[in-house]
Amino acid sequence: MAGHSKWANIQHRKGRQDEKRGKIWTRIIREITVSARAGGGDLSANPRLRLAVDKAKAANMPADRVKYNIDKATGNAEGVSYEEIRYEGYGIGGAAIVVDTMTDNRVRTVAEVRHAFSKHGGNMGTEGSVVFQFKHCGQLIFAPGTSEDKVMEVALEAGAEDVIADDEGAIEVLTADADFEAVKQALEAAGLVADEAGVTMRPENTIELSEDDAQRMQKLLDVLEDLDDTQEIYHNAQL
Repeated sequence: MAGHSKWANIQHRKGRQDEKRGKIWTRIIREITVSARAGGGDLSANPRLRLAVDKAKAANMPADRVKYNIDKATGNAEGVSYEEIRYEGYGIGGAAIVVDTMTDNRVRTVAEVRHAFSKHGGNMGTEGSVVFQFKHCGQLIFAPGTSEDKVMEVALEAGAEDVIADDEGAIEVLTADADFEAVKQALEAAGLVADEAGVTMRPENTIELSEDDAQRMQKLLDVLEDLDDTQEIYHNAQL
């Protein structure tokens, strides 16, 4: 089935992330710390930690730094204790935004998120106000030029829920959260390595914005992205 073009948005986001490498590492370390404390340091028994380590490798984080943070988390060493909090709100044109944070100070974080929304044309919502517009799922995206037939054959055989080709030829594989790792491994075993892979909040429907509104929306997303406690941002705007 055909889908809206995601490739330009993906490349745009990657470019912005490359400019913020230090901040990316900080987020990954937080994710490693929380997932290792919650599920232990054994990668084979802790899928969330395994995914965080994959992100660390993709971000070129040194292996010894990854190991240090796992050991620190599982050894109950003294350090900052992070709390995971999700905020929801509306952006430009009523676009839905979900902001996942990890924080050691809930009061500071909610104030910063609320300020970002209100200052840049958005509105902070209540819990559950927009998250129903997203599906929690595994997602793998392959660059244009990848064989759709091969991806579809391997992915569906491994338990994927859907395979979608967008207008530019990029291929998106969707899985249940629990099946993500198995599908990813099957695709990699077949020589199909995704350009982007992870467990995400995927919008069920998108809102297309005009050029001016898209720029305003991007500004709001950038401000939210730059908050120290932000881990991930999900939205349904077609920029």
